[in-house]
Amino acid sequence: MSSSTRRPPDESELLGSEDRFVSKVGIGIVGSRFQADCIAASVKAMPEEMEVVAVASPTKGNADAFARRHSIPRHYSDYREMLRDPAVEMISITAPNRLHAQMTIDAARAGKHVVCEKPLCVTLEEADAMINACEAAGVLLMYAEELFFAPKYVKAKQMADEGAFGRIHLVKQGEKHSGPHSDWFWDVEQSGGGALMDLGCHGIAFCWWFLGKQKIKSVYAQLSTQVNSQRTQGDDEAITIIEFENGAIGMVESSWNRPGGMDDTIEIFGDKGQTYADMLMGNALPTYSEVGFGYAVEKASSTKGWTYPVFEEHWNYGFPQEMRHFARCVRGKETPISDGETGRVVQEVLYAAYASAGLGRKIMLPFRPKGINKPIDLWKKPELAKAAL
Repeated sequence: MSSSTRRPPDESELLGSEDRFVSKVGIGIVGSRFQADCIAASVKAMPEEMEVVAVASPTKGNADAFARRHSIPRHYSDYREMLRDPAVEMISITAPNRLHAQMTIDAARAGKHVVCEKPLCVTLEEADAMINACEAAGVLLMYAEELFFAPKYVKAKQMADEGAFGRIHLVKQGEKHSGPHSDWFWDVEQSGGGALMDLGCHGIAFCWWFLGKQKIKSVYAQLSTQVNSQRTQGDDEAITIIEFENGAIGMVESSWNRPGGMDDTIEIFGDKGQTYADMLMGNALPTYSEVGFGYAVEKASSTKGWTYPVFEEHWNYGFPQEMRHFARCVRGKETPISDGETGRVVQEVLYAAYASAGLGRKIMLPFRPKGINKPIDLWKKPELAKAAL
């Protein structure tokens, strides 16, 4: 057959097994601080199916500087302007917690898919409004829980699902460091809580996911402010115990009081075996330097003396894999494994944990108190928790 009579290829032939002719998902980032940098770098690490096309930040000069740093073509001082950009298909929200709900609702009305950083929002009412707005608009609401994509943790779940450990009866997750990057997280009016809101949300989601997303029966928590009472009204130490429908237990340890860098670990126990994982230390170089150097690991304040500089840090956290999954979800190639409902489950457990700490007792689920301004109020004002029972 000559070239002049050859039929044009159909769509399946053009796409091929690698979907190489499908356009990249255009991402707009809301925010310009630490987490926004992580997202931009992660998208660059896996650029085949996504690209950052815009950034928005209200802080003077931040959006421009961020765009220059990451070679992003457009920048805005108002996220609502960015929502009118036709090149933006999906937004990644890295703004303070109290802004998540309105930003998500505005994005949904503009027809944009949403990736929202943890926690999903501040109140259960906001969670429901976000989910409903995205459903009504026909867009995806995806909850950015990177522990679902962290390679070591994914491997642990794969082995557990294959039966390597028999019946899992205890899942532990801990995240501890020296406190938030952003000043706003120390302010409970903007964040909604302390270390439990900041770090515990990861562990809650992890235990629920690892155990097959089963129903949660009860929550018990012990909270305190051990070190940072001059800086925050929030908790800086939290221990949360979660009882699942099949009797398995999740234990989550969260702390803003650990100097020396990030500590993120899991422990899995079953009747036929067990496994442990340290997210970063297995990928670090034991290093001694008398003069110090540029960067070792997140939250490490110094690089003098003995340190543990990590390599492929974003990959170990799971950020590039997470963003690639969300981009593929936008294209209909995958189904979100972490969505708005995931964030809502976590939000209800956060409510129950703060209420438990306030009342000094186990809280049974479902637990859906109405009219709570922020989760930490259930700890600081136990009468609110008591009235909801």
